[in-house]
Amino acid sequence: MEKLIIKNGTVVSDTECVKADVLINGEQIEAVTAGISEKETLERESVQVIDATGMLVFPGAVDAHTHMDLDVGYDRSCDTFYSGTVAAACGGTTTIIDHMAFGPEGSYPRHQAEEYHRLADGEAVIDYSFHGVLWDRADKRTLSEMRELSEDEGITSFKLYLTYDRMLHDRDAFAVLASAKKDNILIAVHCENDGIVSFYRELFPREGKLSARYHALSRPPEAEAEAVNRMLYMARCAGEAPLYIVHLSSEAGLREILNARSRGQKHFAAETCPQYLLLDEALYEDPVNGLKAVMSPPVRKKADREALWQALSEHTIDTVATDHCPFTFGRQKRRGLEDFRRCPNGAPGVEERFLLMYSEGIRRGLSLCELTEYLCTAPARIFGLYPKKGIIRPGSDADILIFDPGKSTVLTRDKLHGNADYTCYEGLKVSGFIDTVLRRGRVIVKNGEFLGKKGEGRFLKRGISSLC
Repeated sequence: MEKLIIKNGTVVSDTECVKADVLINGEQIEAVTAGISEKETLERESVQVIDATGMLVFPGAVDAHTHMDLDVGYDRSCDTFYSGTVAAACGGTTTIIDHMAFGPEGSYPRHQAEEYHRLADGEAVIDYSFHGVLWDRADKRTLSEMRELSEDEGITSFKLYLTYDRMLHDRDAFAVLASAKKDNILIAVHCENDGIVSFYRELFPREGKLSARYHALSRPPEAEAEAVNRMLYMARCAGEAPLYIVHLSSEAGLREILNARSRGQKHFAAETCPQYLLLDEALYEDPVNGLKAVMSPPVRKKADREALWQALSEHTIDTVATDHCPFTFGRQKRRGLEDFRRCPNGAPGVEERFLLMYSEGIRRGLSLCELTEYLCTAPARIFGLYPKKGIIRPGSDADILIFDPGKSTVLTRDKLHGNADYTCYEGLKVSGFIDTVLRRGRVIVKNGEFLGKKGEGRFLKRGISSLC
């Protein structure tokens, strides 16, 4: 089996940065230590050497929130599992966990698991798993299939929504939490109060308020905060059922996270996304380009952005994912020009995440270890992939990002690899450069060029979440 040595770099984990060499044997890491000699290995077999002098050697990043090939009923996100994972790889991400779309009327969770295997198998270029999805009801068959998919396929997390047409109402949401507690399944939740959102989405059009800014105004931070608070209390009432709050966007929602931690609740985690850390509601003042940032929840005020950065510095937020859900601006997002409700919700971001978080995070005082925790190690732990993923240590998969902190990168659509025709960060100069990406010991990205092959990514059966 071919060996590879990454020499002279600084290896970064969630706890320390050390000058060390990394010896890779086939698909796994064999050793991490200073001064590994390739000469000893050369006596027995061939060895490839990558000189990482002056470089940071990170674990391959884990994005626990993507939407590839998402069918939203009236449209479909523009990245397939091939194009989307190529973009992820070029951005330093070597594992994704994708959120499934709702299934057809009358179907059950297993239907969507089978559909997503069809969409991803033979397409993905990096390793992947799925979050199961729950919609319409939580009857006996739904809960049974949730448990079976966890046991049989390692789909150990499921998502429910507190808004949209296929949402779960409180009775069913609580039944899911109670079942998840018993079966060691993590429940991810999109938290927005549907009553508030639907009221404004009906009111604003009657008043002729149809531009992009009214998308944001129809989903106020209080709608998020109320739903976060409700789900935290429901999880507590279900015996501390394991709970994961996706895409936290507001200071009001964050306050509910802090309240739960102060009362001693432990079996939950919160995620935010780069868009809520770097963008703000001023984007929506442009009635055309504002459509590019139509997502749910919307980007907020600068004060919300600052509160989220503070929470990262205090470890109140646990992960930074992307909610990558891209649609083309020219063909899809612009449908909302006359009515924001016709604009599909979501934006690209899977390729930009690591560079954005490194550049802005370091500037704001986050350490390399904290960045690794939020982008690599914590999502691997929370979603049952650690220590196979999320860390550089003997026995782990050789998923590695070699990063040059001495260079800079300008984010432009022309340099990105996904199918979306825009980025929300066009022209932004960021610190750092993604030099090399390895997936299970094979170089798949070098100097911005994708070198992998379609279908080489593997489906990952995940273990039990660290929150259980």
